[in-house]
Amino acid sequence: MGPEFYGPDTPGLAVGLLSIWILGLSVGLTACTATCLPFMGALVVGDGQSAGTAFRQTGAFALGKVLAYAVLGMTAGLMGEALLDVVESSLGNWLIGGVSIATGVWLVVARKVVKGCTTSRVFHGAPPFALGFVLSFVPCAPLAALLAAAALGTDPVHGLAMGAVFGMGAALTPLFIVVPLLGRLGREMTAERPGLLVAMRWLGALILIALGVRRILLAW
Repeated sequence: MGPEFYGPDTPGLAVGLLSIWILGLSVGLTACTATCLPFMGALVVGDGQSAGTAFRQTGAFALGKVLAYAVLGMTAGLMGEALLDVVESSLGNWLIGGVSIATGVWLVVARKVVKGCTTSRVFHGAPPFALGFVLSFVPCAPLAALLAAAALGTDPVHGLAMGAVFGMGAALTPLFIVVPLLGRLGREMTAERPGLLVAMRWLGALILIALGVRRILLAW
């Protein structure tokens, strides 16, 4: 992917965006699954939701990633390669740590606030959306390539488009299969033993908090 793909008026724009989508797809099919599964798995199993709800939560997670990459691409178009230094710093670990801890607390406390109304769908979608957003800040070679390409274009609008296309590739992840299966497993276990739900909720919360603390220690 040379610089000729990145100017907004170049004939190779479509080819460049396709290359960026494939680059994002490589993240979604590999690194994203390995990095994100512990967070999403702990969330859906601890939340005790059905496979359908777990699928929707995964969709919210993917949407968070698309938005994050779009914002990163736009910011790279504005800041240039200086953004690479920011992303490669401890920023990602601080963000992931904070959101993961907050999600763990949500599992045992805040999720009880809204029940039995349409608002609860948004309420349940917020934690996976936030996790998807902050987990997009994990430094990796494809992300560095995206930001370098957006920085070369020096156009925030085109950078936003590049980031969104990258994110749509990264959103195609096996998590859409694995996470609902985990949700179904958790629901079946708690259906047979309702008292197990509280224990699973606390276990999921503790795993999320432990993952968050680990990220913060890495950033320290």
